[in-house]
Amino acid sequence: MDVHVRQVDGQARLELRGRFDYTSHRSFKQACETAFSAGGTGEMVLDMQGVDYLDSSALGMLLLLRDKCKAASRSVSLVNCGGAVRDVLRVANFDKLFILQ
Repeated sequence: MDVHVRQVDGQARLELRGRFDYTSHRSFKQACETAFSAGGTGEMVLDMQGVDYLDSSALGMLLLLRDKCKAASRSVSLVNCGGAVRDVLRVANFDKLFILQ
């Protein structure tokens, strides 16, 4: 998976592309650390438009990010969730834990 981090109006935006699974752990963690170290007090936005697959380890990584953001008084939004990705997130009740757009 490719992850690109951008800062937009005090908001950290992570653009994800490809398969979001256990093999993505290192790149996802590094991108999240980059986003946090860049500062900003706004929300973290994960653009999931380019994600074509996610598994249970990806869900775990999202939960860890949510906990870290909550501890830093930041929110997390998952945007551009489509098709199978949105279905997996809803089945896992992530629509109750995250803002899904």
